[in-house]
Amino acid sequence: MASAVQDKPGLQGAGIDANRSLLSEQDAALVDALLEEGQAHLFAGWPPAGEADDAKRKLLDQLLHLDKNYAGGLRAYIKNARKLLHDSKEGVNPFEGCVPSVPEGEKLDFGSEHFRELERAGVAAAAGCAFVLVAGGLGERLGYSGIKVALPVESASGQCFLELYLKHILALGAKAGRALPLAIMTSDDTHARTEALLKDNAYWGASANQITLIKQEKVACLSDNDAHLALLDKEGAFEVQTKPHGHGDVHMLLHTSGLADKWQGEGFKWVCFFQDTNALVFRALPAAIGVSVAHDYDVNSLAVPRKAKESIGAITRLTHPDGRTITINVEYNQLDPLLRATTNPAGDVNDDTHYSPFPGNINQLVLKLSTYTAELHRHGGVIAEFVNPKYTDASKTTFKSSTRLECMMQDFPKNLPEGSKVGFTVVNQVWAAYSPVKNSPADAAAKGAGGNPSHSATSAELDWYETNCKMLQMLGATVDGPLPAQFNGLNDLQLWPRVTWTPLFACCWDDLEAKVAAENVRIGADSALVIEAPQARIKSLELKRGALIIRGSGPAGPAARRAARGEDAAGAEEGAKAGAESAAAGGEGEVVVEDLSVENEGWEWAALGPDEGCAEEEYIRGFRVLRHGQKVI
Repeated sequence: MASAVQDKPGLQGAGIDANRSLLSEQDAALVDALLEEGQAHLFAGWPPAGEADDAKRKLLDQLLHLDKNYAGGLRAYIKNARKLLHDSKEGVNPFEGCVPSVPEGEKLDFGSEHFRELERAGVAAAAGCAFVLVAGGLGERLGYSGIKVALPVESASGQCFLELYLKHILALGAKAGRALPLAIMTSDDTHARTEALLKDNAYWGASANQITLIKQEKVACLSDNDAHLALLDKEGAFEVQTKPHGHGDVHMLLHTSGLADKWQGEGFKWVCFFQDTNALVFRALPAAIGVSVAHDYDVNSLAVPRKAKESIGAITRLTHPDGRTITINVEYNQLDPLLRATTNPAGDVNDDTHYSPFPGNINQLVLKLSTYTAELHRHGGVIAEFVNPKYTDASKTTFKSSTRLECMMQDFPKNLPEGSKVGFTVVNQVWAAYSPVKNSPADAAAKGAGGNPSHSATSAELDWYETNCKMLQMLGATVDGPLPAQFNGLNDLQLWPRVTWTPLFACCWDDLEAKVAAENVRIGADSALVIEAPQARIKSLELKRGALIIRGSGPAGPAARRAARGEDAAGAEEGAKAGAESAAAGGEGEVVVEDLSVENEGWEWAALGPDEGCAEEEYIRGFRVLRHGQKVI
């Protein structure tokens, strides 16, 4: 292949001179750009043409791939890296001179009348919402070899996280009379398995074109403060080291894929971001959408109460010396010294609520779509990158290992124009909004022993039951318990009755109140109630002890399933509307529970012994469910 460009004197790396004949025009343009950015070392080890040409081609292909998948290409990446590495070496503090204060926001009590008013508004506004699930991770760190979204949320129904999330979106879409889009950010590790999980389960009733997978690519590693790209030390191979760029890549992907613009063109007004293993997010998200509507927020962070100095980022308003203000996530180890240096010598301290006034960031966001797309176009989707090199000594001249640029999803507000409306929504009851699966059994036990939330598969499952039981209690049901429990080295756990329902049955408080005559419901402490039938009605029930499954004749009957997929002859919009009307009227699959008393041997949440063989899903929870008896209707 002939060289597409003439050699450029003074820009040739030692190994590139003898290999120009290998380069296409596209190759040559990128190589010359890299040489101008001081990256001659990438080609310095190349032997003459005809030797190791396949290895050279692989490097060129990799460089083209890295160039394509970063806004502005590798040249922009290197320039951004050089500046950030310089600032890191010089100890530049991006918050220098800033004065922190508590930002504007709403603090809500779960299930209160105000909460329910906002939830109603959010459910209505969900007709204009697109959803984004950040799901690029495997569960290996948890002790689970699969993708995290395939993990069961709880053991009573066995529904996995992706199923739960998708059915929430389907339920909101049925109310809206339209299919609501979901984008899922995957990675090389999770993409194929996420796609297979969806296909194997027929998208749980959704339309395949309602869901878009956007795969995150890695970025080049950097070997020094001059932003030289790091090569792998592999005999006979030429390859750049790469690492993940961070979950902030979701913004770039929504921009480069055209999805954000497409959603805006289709009339959507909001975009909601959520994480892969927080089952409770949709217990709070509709109310947060309602808060965004009420305050016309450009950015709204769903947050939780946070103890002072707790190792979780804090939603903070920062006022710059020139008067500019921004509301962003500030890491806990930056907030305390910032407060000490400005407004409070005591630093980050609890107020009379026994929590810090600065709410805790949990990476669940509601963004106004018009603001979002404008910002994506302004910056090409690149959001507030940072670099975190590990230096060998105080001179900060040498790295212990290669580093790379990173970005975080929650840093989106950092570059918003002055005057943008940024706020937060806190649900005061953490158990109702945030219980992620983040830690292995050993790490969870250590955190629990230190008095911190374990954020494990065990706690996530038990918190799910607790939230559902308390919702029924607040509506007037009698729910006994909880029972004391110990699993996986976690002591003083509370095992509530194992109550769970599909979002197609109830995705909000009003649904639950309409379908359950709670004052006529009693659930014993050692019971399990699984509601799988969307059209179920519970008029009176005494579940003394044991397990009851309300299954009905199917997910929602053929009409509603067609509507959810947008396959009705009337089209996607009319089909979804027809499905919502069918569900409201009862229709096919309706199950009425009235004057029912249930008592059977039920199910046992049996603690596992230290050396007991079990499935991974059981191991990470510390128990298995022994099903001795049940009633199915």
